[in-house]
Amino acid sequence: MPFVSIRISGSATKDQKSGIVADVTQSLVQRLGKNPAAVQIVIEEVSTENYGAGGQLLVDRDAAKTPAQEDAHAEPSR
Repeated sequence: MPFVSIRISGSATKDQKSGIVADVTQSLVQRLGKNPAAVQIVIEEVSTENYGAGGQLLVDRDAAKTPAQEDAHAEPSR
């Protein structure tokens, strides 16, 4: 039984998390031949106050950014 643990900074909508679960499950089915009913996925949302990268909390880094700067952890714009 595959068990997948995913951590994301900040939060995601229910629809976004549903899509992640569907995509990851489908990948394990296609690539490893797993039964989709056996795939277990946990998504943990980590507050940006509890997540650091590059020597600083994400909440502090994001607050200091100008709108022109892009977040390496952000979802790409479409």
